[in-house]
Amino acid sequence: MNGNAAPRRVGDGTTASTAYTRTKLERGRGALGPALELVHTGRAPTRAVLTAELGVTRATAGAVAAELEALGLIRVDSSPRGAGGTQGRPSHRLSVAEDGPVALAAQVHPDGFRAALVGLGGRIVATAPGQVTVSADPAQVLGAVVEAGAELLAASGRRCIGAGLAVPSAVAEPEGTALNPLHVAWPPGSPVRAVFAECVKAAGIDGPAMTGNDVNLAALAEHRHGAGRSAQHLLCVATGHRGVGGALVLDGRLHSGSAGLALEVGHLTVNPEGRPCHCGSRGCLDVEADPLAFLTAAGRTPGPEVSLLQQARELLRGEYADPSVRAAAEELIDRLGLGLAGLVNILNPDRIILGGLHRELLQADPERLRAVVADRSLWGRSGGVPILPCTLDHNSLVGAAELAWQPVLDDPLGALGPVA
Repeated sequence: MNGNAAPRRVGDGTTASTAYTRTKLERGRGALGPALELVHTGRAPTRAVLTAELGVTRATAGAVAAELEALGLIRVDSSPRGAGGTQGRPSHRLSVAEDGPVALAAQVHPDGFRAALVGLGGRIVATAPGQVTVSADPAQVLGAVVEAGAELLAASGRRCIGAGLAVPSAVAEPEGTALNPLHVAWPPGSPVRAVFAECVKAAGIDGPAMTGNDVNLAALAEHRHGAGRSAQHLLCVATGHRGVGGALVLDGRLHSGSAGLALEVGHLTVNPEGRPCHCGSRGCLDVEADPLAFLTAAGRTPGPEVSLLQQARELLRGEYADPSVRAAAEELIDRLGLGLAGLVNILNPDRIILGGLHRELLQADPERLRAVVADRSLWGRSGGVPILPCTLDHNSLVGAAELAWQPVLDDPLGALGPVA
């Protein structure tokens, strides 16, 4: 064949090669979302892995990666940096774009709030903590946290794809109301999603505004980017600044129940003669295994200078040799272990991850906690369930960003628009 021959034309006047390229790209556009999620979660570090995971041709995977790069979402590195001894040309490396768009993430807790900008890959770009009195009007603190986030956005110059909010309450669906914000002063049923969306819109921030329970979002973040990766049935239990929450991720999807209210593990009774709980019961995990319970059991009076969680962590780390501190830790470990054993019997998870003060308790005496769970649970005795510490800093914030990123992961072109 003559190498100088003119390209063959097709019916619409384009060249055959151009038509072929366009066809494989159109075929691959349905794979844009799955491809982006694979890079986002670190499961496709190279184009070869992406090709295999998507089950497409190498050419289609290349077209998909190129379009995601053109959208400013990922980077494709074609430099030859293969592992030593590999045969042939190394596959192109894929990574999230470090200078790409961000989501505004916000978290409210009893001691204030934190705003952050979070890029793909769960990478926190910037944060801004704030301490405010969380009054009975959710609009006050939500306005403050969105204002802090808007300042971060203005300083960064980044495109924002949306906003996500983590709150210390079960969030009823589909309304997005805080059903039982027991540890903040908001009235039950506060329309936090609507208020948050109004604050985001008023700040001139584009994109959807989503809301979820803080521990649910921590579990989602850990499953995608942290200690929960690859787990099929992931149970997360954590202390917030006050109280105890739980979440379950099944086959990669957060299990929220019929109305968003599943896994209220804080109200499992672990000590029938124990402390009165905010819910009206007694001896709930919420009041038997949180930072205030630990400080009280250790005979310490909490101060106003820093959060209860920080005070409890510092006491456990710095004074664990003190008999009163060790005894308090053992008491909380036993209560926590009893609650986890009940959950193991019901849910049969393949991994448990612990956050907040529970992570510190696990690290202080891992054998005690695992022994309590094994002794009290059928599945624990038969084979054991891995119990691991959460690994992400600010995992509820990262999870809140995951809510905002989800429409982009589902449909990058639909969420961001076509490449110019």
